Amino acid sequence: MTTQLAATAIFIIAMNSHTATENFDAVTAGALPDGWIAGVTGRGNPRWAVDADSTAPSGRNVLQQTGSGAFPWCVKKDASIADGFVEVKFKPIRGKEDQAGGVVWRWKDGDNYYVARANALENNVSLYYTTNGRRNTIKYVDAPVAANAWHTLRVEFSGTRIKVALDGKAYIEAQDNRIAGPGAVGVWTKADSVTSFDDFAFGPGK
Repeated sequence: MTTQLAATAIFIIAMNSHTATENFDAVTAGALPDGWIAGVTGRGNPRWAVDADSTAPSGRNVLQQTGSGAFPWCVKKDASIADGFVEVKFKPIRGKEDQAGGVVWRWKDGDNYYVARANALENNVSLYYTTNGRRNTIKYVDAPVAANAWHTLRVEFSGTRIKVALDGKAYIEAQDNRIAGPGAVGVWTKADSVTSFDDFAFGPGK
């Protein structure tokens, strides 16, 4: 193997083993983290920004959605993962219509991605795929989701296999092939949910 090929191989191995975590503490309040974009699937006026939260699991800052919209999202667009995991700590604070916190993966654009979410009003965990701006249900499972408390939502995905866990317990294991290939990862809410997020982690599968 030439020196150049060896260096390339080492770089690929390093990239494939990379796991990243963002706790938003180095971000100025009122701004979005570098490399992140925000929007909404459908109509609405979401407001995503980093803010201080004395209850944050780590540090002092969180990423928070305080507006409203059909399905607000905020994604780390410079990440691209086909198989791996995404995990976040979230706190559903309030909302009359919904109190949801979720994660997205294989995000192609604001109308095409997977999403898993937990809901404090409904006490359940659910898995969806969104195509052409329409959200479609794959599975719902009852689960305790206390409001104004921090929870950990984690999704592992490889090929057609998807596993969704809340607070360390697996609630959904499913097969779905509707959205393939690499995409961005991020967080998600619904309707008038005011939700905080912290310790956002993602990486490729083993």
